[in-house]
Amino acid sequence: MSIYYSILYFFVYGFLGWCTEVIFAAFKQHRFVNRGFLNGPICPIYGVGVTLVIACLEAFQSNLLLLYISSVILVTVLEGVTGWAMDKLFHNKWWDYSKLPFNIGGYVCLLFSLIWGVACVFIVYFVHPLIHQVLSLIPHTAGIALIAILGIALLSDIIVTTSAIVKFNQYLERLKHITDELHAISNQIGAELYQNVLDMQESSRQKLDDVKLEVSEEIRMQIVELKTRAQNLGEKVPKPARRLLKAFPKLESRNYKAQLELFRQKLEQHLGRH
Repeated sequence: MSIYYSILYFFVYGFLGWCTEVIFAAFKQHRFVNRGFLNGPICPIYGVGVTLVIACLEAFQSNLLLLYISSVILVTVLEGVTGWAMDKLFHNKWWDYSKLPFNIGGYVCLLFSLIWGVACVFIVYFVHPLIHQVLSLIPHTAGIALIAILGIALLSDIIVTTSAIVKFNQYLERLKHITDELHAISNQIGAELYQNVLDMQESSRQKLDDVKLEVSEEIRMQIVELKTRAQNLGEKVPKPARRLLKAFPKLESRNYKAQLELFRQKLEQHLGRH
């Protein structure tokens, strides 16, 4: 298989994979959700996965069982490596199969691996011959130009998406600092209240219900300032990052889990009002 056709296959199957994810999300959530990692209509993992299956396993087409088993193994390895690499690179877990039986680290599981195997066999036997026939009708020069245009668009999309993820992680880090400061103020107020109760017990028999803590104006201003900063942060989250949370509802942050859950709740409340 030539590099020329391999690249065309990548874009075609990446787009078809994106369509599959969108249709699945539409049935599940009853609304359109761009389920791709990127902003554009392409899921690179599908493009890479199917292209690899065709390049490596098309020779096994005469042996259905061997083709199926090899597809399961190849796609499972690809999905596992991709999930692990994205986790280490962005410190986020993009999908999670932990609740399904026979999973490995939540990155892959037996059920979906078996399903991917069936899908790959169907593609090799029925879909790919048609796709190849259509692509062979494209003049070579036009195909090169198409690859160049799609390649530039894909690279730009990767840069924009990566930048959005980095900025979103920075947002979560700043939000963590704010919540930590609010927690520290809460602990300070609690400690002062506890000390006042002890002093009250030692000095008189006044009921504990009558104990009141006077919060200083400085602390009140700090609380207001921190809440305002948190509110302003929410308005600065890049749109691609908001889209990714919708696309990957099980996204989990390794470093800022609590802050991500807080932001996800606010996002769900916002969507519920629209």
